[in-house]
Amino acid sequence: MAAIRVPGTPPAVKIADTGSMEQPLPDRLAGLLAAFERHLAAERGLSPHTVRAYLGDTRSLLEHACQGGMTDIARLDVGVIRGWLAAQHAAGQARSSLARRAASARTFTAFARSRGWLTADPGPLLGTPKAQRHLPQVLAADQVAAVLDAAGNDPSASSRAGHEQRERNGAKAGNGPDAGSGPAAGQDPIAAAVGWRDSAIMELLYASALRVSELCGIDVGDLDDERRTVRVLGKGSKERTVPVGVPAARAVRHWQRQGRPLLVNERSGHALFLGTRGGRLDPRMARRVVHARIAAVPSAPDTGPHGLRHSAATHLLEGGADLRSVQEFLGHASLASTQIYTHVSIERLLAAYRQAHPRA
Repeated sequence: MAAIRVPGTPPAVKIADTGSMEQPLPDRLAGLLAAFERHLAAERGLSPHTVRAYLGDTRSLLEHACQGGMTDIARLDVGVIRGWLAAQHAAGQARSSLARRAASARTFTAFARSRGWLTADPGPLLGTPKAQRHLPQVLAADQVAAVLDAAGNDPSASSRAGHEQRERNGAKAGNGPDAGSGPAAGQDPIAAAVGWRDSAIMELLYASALRVSELCGIDVGDLDDERRTVRVLGKGSKERTVPVGVPAARAVRHWQRQGRPLLVNERSGHALFLGTRGGRLDPRMARRVVHARIAAVPSAPDTGPHGLRHSAATHLLEGGADLRSVQEFLGHASLASTQIYTHVSIERLLAAYRQAHPRA
């Protein structure tokens, strides 16, 4: 869609394809949507994924309103929004999707009111569909221990190294200075480096309960060996510092000194974790690593990086950590996001009670 300039709004930018394009928006509404995009990305600093979701929802709302005869944003009221949500519900949208769409609508109407496009904000009058909360899948402490122990002797590291090398498209990994004892005699250096990297990934994801995007965004300078902490950039570009356990610190140090120099090249920059092409590790590859390591333990349920994060949070609470500390540890903006882990612990308590109590 071409950029559109609307009086009273900043210069428009090209809007991404975030919804159905069968019913193009009137020029003025398209211009308001462009201004909303800039607000979300530049002023609020939301991630590209969140911006796309909010824009798609808002476009859908405005298209629904136009189909109902609305030509002026000033006519957008709570009745129009409720009608849109009802249509979404009738189309089979899940509660979680409806809750997000309602949040998108409230964000847009608050923005429109702040710009003077609406005389009153209908957002606060809008109820929020209660999303069903699913308990996160977690590994028991002994399962995590088995996964991390198996990580030290992983036969799939060589195949993953080969898979990554096939994706290199002819790029060659650079050789850094000798950082200590290298691969064992006869062992492929790249496979050895990938194995050390993957062990460090598993240890750090669980020890510090990181999101996979946070892990892949870590630079070498973000680690503090003396204090055993790591600085990460979370959702909404919020920075936080979290502790690193002794085994995780040891695994990361081993990767830094012996594995990373085998992969580093001019593309590496300051990235801590590298792919075999030498660039910053992609989150998709990190997810493959986690799934492969967990699959090597038959008793462990299939889960990914977020499962390790869930497990770490649950084990902290079971070990006596208070909810507020776990909230800061995870980087949750709201305590409500952290409270779900109390339900996980309660479910385990109930399961143990029903199994062990003679009159359960």
